[in-house]
Amino acid sequence: MKRIRQEKMLELISKYEIDTQDELIERLRESGFEVTQATISRDIRELNISKMTTGKGTYRYVLPKQSAPASNMKFSSALIDALISADYACNIIVLKTHAGLANALAVGLDSMHLENVLGCVAGDDTIMLVARSEEAAYKIAERFRSMIK
Repeated sequence: MKRIRQEKMLELISKYEIDTQDELIERLRESGFEVTQATISRDIRELNISKMTTGKGTYRYVLPKQSAPASNMKFSSALIDALISADYACNIIVLKTHAGLANALAVGLDSMHLENVLGCVAGDDTIMLVARSEEAAYKIAERFRSMIK
């Protein structure tokens, strides 16, 4: 039962922007699970679920980090919501984010070990990535542009 409940928690967190344990409990109860706050709290710790700021300045539960292949540019919706624009010049990509969110996005980028990115530097609302070539910078910037809602 525990494993099934925890799988449902992970499904709900990936599907909805859940920001409180009460909301998570409510959604689990709607799915047929009778749970207490203590149980949810333990499950959150065991599953390494954490909270992250969204691009709207609110918080939501996010799934634990999983290692991604180096060429995979797949981000959580919270990180994508932080992104405002993407552009490039020569081999440098500049990403604009909402105030205070550049560092969180840069940490996510660094953890991906992107093949054609030599490194990145983040400020408050801007990230600068250095690509191996102008062609790589163009492709990376285009990929980010396609993710912006």
